Amino acid sequence: MRYLIALVVAVLTANVAFAADATCEEKAAEKKLAGAAKNSFIKKCTTDSMTPAEQACDAQAKEKKLAGAAKNSFVKKCVSDAK
Repeated sequence: MRYLIALVVAVLTANVAFAADATCEEKAAEKKLAGAAKNSFIKKCTTDSMTPAEQACDAQAKEKKLAGAAKNSFVKKCVSDAK
């Protein structure tokens, strides 16, 4: 049961991140960006779409050199603790 709940949470989280990326992709397409300029724009756009709490928690995760699932878990807990 725990695995099912974890899977549902992971899918919902991925969908939110994908939605932000999709709008950033659309904005990049409107500006006709390609290559490194497109990658840079999408990275900044995705970061800008984060809430201040998510940005602070993401910065803490970078300081701790977390990546992947550990980073996602840390940021999720950090954001929920901030609320």
